[in-house]
Amino acid sequence: QVHLVESGGGLVQPGGSLRLSCKDSGSTLENYAIGWFRQAPGKEREGISCISSIASRDNVTYYGDSVKGRFTISRDTAKNTVNLQMTSLTPDDTGVYYCAAVWSPNRVSVWRVCQEYEPDYWGQGTQVTVSS
Repeated sequence: QVHLVESGGGLVQPGGSLRLSCKDSGSTLENYAIGWFRQAPGKEREGISCISSIASRDNVTYYGDSVKGRFTISRDTAKNTVNLQMTSLTPDDTGVYYCAAVWSPNRVSVWRVCQEYEPDYWGQGTQVTVSS
């Protein structure tokens, strides 16, 4: 089965950067779209960035309005890993970041991965705290 492990979280000052990684140690991510979700204190969980599956061949990405232009999602296929490069961080970016996998062997609207589909697998989450 897919087993997702997030890493890279921590404490960072406003304006700083972090790079999160989501590694599948249990299977291949070839047929899974991958999403990054954030659970902020007192707020609903939101899909902040998603990327289509390798099998889809379209390499389509999605970014939520709150992170567009600041975050970049990418794949390291050789390492079976999806990364999220976060820059210009603000306190509003504080929260637990979860990686999730959605079965997607064919092309789908990637925004649906972040906004509509229920993920098949979740990672344990990694805490990101942005504070002076």
